[in-house]
Formats: sequence, C-alpha cells, structure tokens
Amino acid sequence: MDQFKGYLVSETEDGVKAQIKDLTLNDLSEGNVLIKVEYSCLNYKDMLAFQAHGGVMRQYPLVPGMDLAGTVISSEDLNFKSGDQVLCTGYDLSVTHSGGLAEVARIPSEWLTKLPAGMSTRDAMVYGTAGLTAGLSIDALLKAGMKPTDEVLVTGATGGVGSVAVAILAKLGFEHITALVRKPNQVKAAQDFGATATLDAADLKVGKPLQHQSFDYVLDTVGGDVAAALLSMIKIGGAMSACGNAGGHKLQTSILPFILRGISLLGIDSIQPAAAIQNHIWDQLASDWNVIDQLTVDEIGLEDVLTVVEQLKAGQHLGRTIVKVQ
Repeated sequence: MDQFKGYLVSETEDGVKAQIKDLTLNDLSEGNVLIKVEYSCLNYKDMLAFQAHGGVMRQYPLVPGMDLAGTVISSEDLNFKSGDQVLCTGYDLSVTHSGGLAEVARIPSEWLTKLPAGMSTRDAMVYGTAGLTAGLSIDALLKAGMKPTDEVLVTGATGGVGSVAVAILAKLGFEHITALVRKPNQVKAAQDFGATATLDAADLKVGKPLQHQSFDYVLDTVGGDVAAALLSMIKIGGAMSACGNAGGHKLQTSILPFILRGISLLGIDSIQPAAAIQNHIWDQLASDWNVIDQLTVDEIGLEDVLTVVEQLKAGQHLGRTIVKVQ
C-alpha cells in the first residue's frame, strides 16, 4: 500500500484545483481504522467542496468526499476488525478530515457504522448522506404525527435527499405526496419516484405570513424563500423538517404560523446525529424503508467525478450518483 489513487483538492493563487493523484498514507488525516474504500457518492455539499470559497473545506490540501463505504484493512479499535464492512457519512469528512474519494481512508472509529445485514457497500452509498438525511427527516415527521393519509410536500424532490424521501413515503403507503419542482423534466422524474402530484416552485408566494392551509407536513431540503413560503401554507398542528440550505441560509418568516396554527419546525442534523438514531435509520433503510430499486442511480469512476460536480453546480443533476472508487 505504498501508493493508491485518489482526489486531492489544493489551494492555488487562482482558487482551488482538484486532481486525481498517486497518494500515500501521509496524505490522509489521522484515525485509528484503515479502510479500503469501495464506493463513495456525490452530494450537493461535495460540489461545494470543489469550489473556491464553497464554505465546506477548511484546510488544504485535502481528499474530498463526505461519504464512504468499504472494508476494514486494519483497526486499533477492538470493535472493528479486518474484513468488517463499514460506512461513514458526514462528521468532518471533506471539511478538515480526508474523505472518501480515494482508494484508502483513515477514519476515527467513533465515526464509523457497521453495515446492517443485507446492505452492501454499494447500497450504502446509493443512500449516502442523502439517504440518511431523508430517513432522519421522515423519522422526525412521523414522530411529529405524520400519517399516510396526510398531505405531504417534499422540496428538492428530484435531488438526492428529496428523491429518496419521496420513494420512502411512497413505499410506506402515503397517498398524497406533492413534489416541488422547478423544471419540466423534473415532473416525470418526481412521479417515477412516487409523487402523486407536483407543484411548480415559481407558483410559491413569498412574503405572506399566512396562506391557504395546503399541506399537513413539509419535508424541506432547500431552505431560504422556499421554506419561508411553505411555512405559511402548513395546516394547523402540522410541521416542517429542515435539512438543507441550497436556496439560502436565511429564513425570513413570521411568528404567525407558529402561534396561530401551532406548527413545528424540526431541524435535521445529518452531519453528526446520535449513534442510536443513526443506527436506527440505517437499519430501516436496509429493511422496511429499502427503496434501492426505486431510485435513479448513476455509477461512475473517479475520472468522471468533475463532470458530475459541474452538473450539480448547474442544477442539472437528478437522483443519485455513486462513485466506484476501486
């Protein structure tokens, strides 16, 4: 293991530069578990990591990739042994710690999750952070009272988180799933994932503190003005989960939906969720919430990563893209 292939993002006078290079263990961050990475995946946050001033990477040079799944090579933690299949999403991967877009990773054991029974390393990255986030969002909304007969809206419904969320809701028997879309080609994609209706984001009205009560629950992946508009449309006693900020990190809203309709805003942390809830979600994704066959999945190699990064940047990406690293 003198050398292995992987991306390295470096800071230059002209911004940042990402290249596939021959790496050594000296290029990896510290950790007590060495992993042969088999699959990674690409998320919106991964795209940001490849941008100058993207707000993700905080040190250079660094191996990008916020998700990985593979097989343990060696471990200093007795809870993990050579041959164990593991996954890691979030934490400081691709922020201050080398990530999953290399053939080898070195990770602190407390960040790792053993793959649930019946889940392959490929399956784990078909879900990745997107699947975990979708699962966490649905779990939070179910605990808030969401039922299969309720009117549910999902934003970003053809993206990573949204597509998994729509597919899970459809599998759970939800009868009224509205997908928020921005482009005509997203309508059929959302329906294929399981949406029963679509709403054009251009029709949302921003700035009104209260609007017609249209949805019992909203699973928001976008933030910004989209979240603000939808908060004013939630029915009495309903709730919105919030997990993303692609539409902006500011939320300009009114207190009225909260005090006149009693709605709840549920924050979703997919970067470092408690181990118990994270393990629960992965177990669900491997069993009752398994929607692998319903998802749109593209599989690429390391050499195609930058092409997909540009698609994510341009808002032209649908479904999930996994990276076969080995």
